[in-house]
Amino acid sequence: MGILNATPDSFSDGGKHFEIDAAVDGAIQMQADGADIIDIGGESTRPYSDPVTADEEIRRVVPVIERLAGRIGIPISIDTSKAAVARAAIAAGAEIINDVTGLTGDADMITVARETAVGICVMHMQGTPQTMQNHPQYDDVVGEIAAYLIERRRWCHEQGIADERICLDPGVGFGKTHQHNIDIVRGVSMFAAIGRPILIGHSRKGFIAKLIGDKLTDRDAGTIGVTIAVASQGASIVRVHAVRQTSDAIRAYHACRGTHIDPSHFPTTPGHRAD
Repeated sequence: MGILNATPDSFSDGGKHFEIDAAVDGAIQMQADGADIIDIGGESTRPYSDPVTADEEIRRVVPVIERLAGRIGIPISIDTSKAAVARAAIAAGAEIINDVTGLTGDADMITVARETAVGICVMHMQGTPQTMQNHPQYDDVVGEIAAYLIERRRWCHEQGIADERICLDPGVGFGKTHQHNIDIVRGVSMFAAIGRPILIGHSRKGFIAKLIGDKLTDRDAGTIGVTIAVASQGASIVRVHAVRQTSDAIRAYHACRGTHIDPSHFPTTPGHRAD
């Protein structure tokens, strides 16, 4: 899953794809580089970020999606927790909702998901982007997040969302300390045992800088190392900035293992069925 931040203030690449032409070109390049999904967001969710209105978010993402729909051959995901933004993005051509609040931030989001029959990515977050890094605490971070994801999956079923449309994300970096993030990475196999595709969004995050002992330079090599660690435990989707390098690393990993990438691991969407 290639990250396309149509924002001026995202933590790693804010501003790079803020202009429509740059965003469209970036998405096309990501597909060429090996992305299977493009995840477009119009609001930064970095720690202590300022929220934006739904209208502003729509202004940032919908023109990009409209220009990409039908031009790229892979699904577009909308990274939002606002139902109005999700609805507008889907009307423009998006096929997956990626909601960092686990569909809890906006009561109308489940209605949009149910009515549009798109794929959904349900993430765990302790707190909000404005509060999540204040003092995150868990007794058993992997067990508690797994329980949360199981409950959200059950709730989605009750709301009429078919299982094959759901993927789950333990939320690396969202209300977690450095050690929590390490524990999550080490516990991916437990999340995978839930029985739905697991998405890991670790790219260039602060815990990787600590792992490699350098907070100031390129974090992509560290990101790829974590990618292989989670792929080896059954993670189905990795959300990354450096698509080409990550795609090459994953293909080499599978080639050495004699395994293959299974497209049925992606959340089913109307235009891109797993088969």
